[in-house]
Amino acid sequence: MEKLIAQIKQGKVWPFPGGIHPPGQKTISTGQAITRLPLPDKLVVPLKQHIGANGKLIVDKGQQVLKGQALTKPVANWSVPIHAPTSGVITDICQMPSAHPSALPELSIIIEPDGQDRWCTLNPVPTPSLLSHEQLIDIIHDRGIAGMGGAGFPTYIKADSRKAIEYFIVNAVECEPYITADDMLMREYASGIIAGIEIMQQLLTPTLTIVGIEDNKPEAIAAMQTAAAHNDKIIIQTVPTVYPSGGEKQLIQLLTNKEVPSGGIPADIGVLVQNVGTLFAVNQAVFEGKPLIERVITVTGNTIHNPGNVWALLGTEIKHLLDCQGFSPVPQQRVVMGGPMMGFTLPTVRIGVVKTTNCILAPDHEELAEPGPEKACIRCSACADACPASLLPQQLQWFAKSKEYDKLKEHNLFDCIECGACAYVCPSEIPLVQYYRVAKVEIKEQQAEQVKAERAKERFELRKQRLEREQEARQNRHKRKPATEKSADEKQKIADALARVKSKPAKDDDKSAVAAAIARAKAKKQNQGAGLEPDNSDVALERAARKEQARKYKEQKAAASTTDGDKAAPADDKKAAVAAAIARAKAKKAASSTTDSETATTTPADDKKAAVAAAIARAKAKKAAKAEQADSLEVDQTQSETAAPADDKKAAVAAAIARAKAKKAAKAEQADSLEVDQTQSETAAPADDKKAAVAAAIARAKAKKAAKAEQADSLEVDQTQSETAAPADDKKAAVAAAIARAKAKKAAKAEQVSSVEKDNAVDETAPTTKNQEPGTEAQPEQTAQDKKKAAVAAAIARAKAKKLQQEGSDK
Repeated sequence: MEKLIAQIKQGKVWPFPGGIHPPGQKTISTGQAITRLPLPDKLVVPLKQHIGANGKLIVDKGQQVLKGQALTKPVANWSVPIHAPTSGVITDICQMPSAHPSALPELSIIIEPDGQDRWCTLNPVPTPSLLSHEQLIDIIHDRGIAGMGGAGFPTYIKADSRKAIEYFIVNAVECEPYITADDMLMREYASGIIAGIEIMQQLLTPTLTIVGIEDNKPEAIAAMQTAAAHNDKIIIQTVPTVYPSGGEKQLIQLLTNKEVPSGGIPADIGVLVQNVGTLFAVNQAVFEGKPLIERVITVTGNTIHNPGNVWALLGTEIKHLLDCQGFSPVPQQRVVMGGPMMGFTLPTVRIGVVKTTNCILAPDHEELAEPGPEKACIRCSACADACPASLLPQQLQWFAKSKEYDKLKEHNLFDCIECGACAYVCPSEIPLVQYYRVAKVEIKEQQAEQVKAERAKERFELRKQRLEREQEARQNRHKRKPATEKSADEKQKIADALARVKSKPAKDDDKSAVAAAIARAKAKKQNQGAGLEPDNSDVALERAARKEQARKYKEQKAAASTTDGDKAAPADDKKAAVAAAIARAKAKKAASSTTDSETATTTPADDKKAAVAAAIARAKAKKAAKAEQADSLEVDQTQSETAAPADDKKAAVAAAIARAKAKKAAKAEQADSLEVDQTQSETAAPADDKKAAVAAAIARAKAKKAAKAEQADSLEVDQTQSETAAPADDKKAAVAAAIARAKAKKAAKAEQVSSVEKDNAVDETAPTTKNQEPGTEAQPEQTAQDKKKAAVAAAIARAKAKKLQQEGSDK
């Protein structure tokens, strides 16, 4: 580093690639000192005159303002305020054409000067060395200082650099043709510029400060050397006249032999660059308290009769500058803001001066000829040789025309400083810089859209996560709490309910079993759903009490109707039908018993009859076994109905299953009866006594079938009674009906077994035909016609029995 400093102090400079030597034309405007323009009729002050965000308006239309009064205040980063260039009245705040090649409208403040040029209160600082770093930064920020030599970068951002600065470079090269504003400023205000440099040295504390000036400005070099003689850390360095040596990166390479990396800034290599006009504004802001409201502008060109440099208030219309300097326009006159290399043609002269305006050029057609039509590239490589950034202008132009933005980035389009050297040397007159500018804007727009899309995606994801969290929270609110053990009071209530159910006086064993089963089922359900189901023990007890009351009411009504039938109220039709069915069943049962006893004592038996009786006994035993099986199925169904928690649908299903099983058992019994009849017909003797025995057996079978059918009718009627008479609960009625059917079947089974035993006893003790008394005549043999009659009678009997059985099951 010391070696480099020594080389710099010796005046050594390093070349940069490329560069051109266009005609300077600077002597046109350096013949006289800087003059001050008269006040214009109006000032058009745009809110944005720098890189960064606009300030916030703090004035209103019609308000009186003073010279130097703030019109906006910074509200965001890289935002600096603007100030009133003179005293007057704000006549309007509206959209006006901007100082841009597109002249797009932007918000501007229109001020009508009052001619008094009255200043607001100023706060000068005579000894800035006593101020802190932050105080100096605030002064520079509040006075609205921005870069006056290029893009208008806010000065307070550079002055508050967080990176160590080794070399502070002052750009006084002013390499572009026609422009002499910085040259004249250094000639006349060198001491003020050196004072501004010293303020920046206080803020940045650089190792060395270098002022670079082209060797075509001898007066400015001499003035600056004289003003900086007292400060040994300031070196006035002369550089060769080459365009564009005034570019920031090119000047750094010229003075320090350091190269700014692609996509980087000078601070990355410990260097910071400021323009001489900016440093003079810093001097005025600190020592005089003046905000940036005016600047030096070069007004030149062959159509200007009095070319020179003027102090112009910010917001002064370009037309006012031209008129004050003697403007004589030619047909199709062009007015350029800036120099002929990097400037742009204004669409109107009603645009106001801004902080970055350093030159107004009004050439005639010979001085600055109109560009000819664009021709095809001849690949001469002159553009690449002239490029100071070592780019490939030809390839960049092709990629820009085909909108291949990725390839433009790969070829470092944004390293282009838009100096115009490539277009200046192009023999095909291709406006290369215009292609690059358009491509840069499109790429920036594309990047902005991508940033927007990313932000929108991020917002969408955040919103989606928020909605999911809200939905999950709603679901959690509606979820039941986890199961917990019941409290001691709830357990005691359950125990008391079970005790009350068990301690009730039972009318019979079946009712007690049903009640116990219901109680157990309820207790089990409550214990399993502890913490998940509400406690319904009180409701269950009330329901049980209502059922018990209904049952008692039913019993009392039945007892009253039995003991006092004459005084009873008119019976229900269904009840009368039940009573009639019961009476018929009793009568048939009595008749059947009488017939069986008479037949057993009067009918003579023989060996064949004994065989028939044995077959009948076996058939009856088989029927009894099947009936027992059906009864067990019925009882199992009843148990399942009483044990599980019953509801209406399950009770209906269980009843249907029970009826189906009963019908199946009846069909099986009928099939056995037919088998017995078949056995009888096959084993019947031709004798009349055999026929009589068979007829008696058939009669007994028919009577028993009729009795069973009648019994089934009575059971069905009992079921009807239980469903229609009592107001008891449906579930209890279904259970009671099932128990009643089971009891009836058990009784019928017992009676059937006793009848079978009696028949077997009679058959075994009866005398055979071989032991008949003497003198008894044998019956004549049965004829074929009699056999047919007997078969027909048996079939008729079976059909009638089947019909009676079906009618009983339907009832």
